[in-house]
Amino acid sequence: MAADLEADIRQLREDVAALAKQLAATTQHGAGTARAVALEGVDHLRLQGEAAIDALRSNARDLEAQLTSSVREKPVTSLAIAAGIGFLFALFTRR
Repeated sequence: MAADLEADIRQLREDVAALAKQLAATTQHGAGTARAVALEGVDHLRLQGEAAIDALRSNARDLEAQLTSSVREKPVTSLAIAAGIGFLFALFTRR
């Protein structure tokens, strides 16, 4: 009976040790998977940011081209608008 109990305890210790090794391996695998998912998310966000910056640059170029075209077509009107904006800005900053 004591021999059976000792054998059961020894088997239980071996099982606990094996379970601890499996748990450590699972934790390392889980951390690696989490790291890979995080890096993938960072890459995705970086690509989205780059696309947004490219779109903003394109819109700025379009706006600049429209403004340049408008100034060339109507220089006196553009000058009057710029003077009006400058006058309003001066009024607001004086107060």
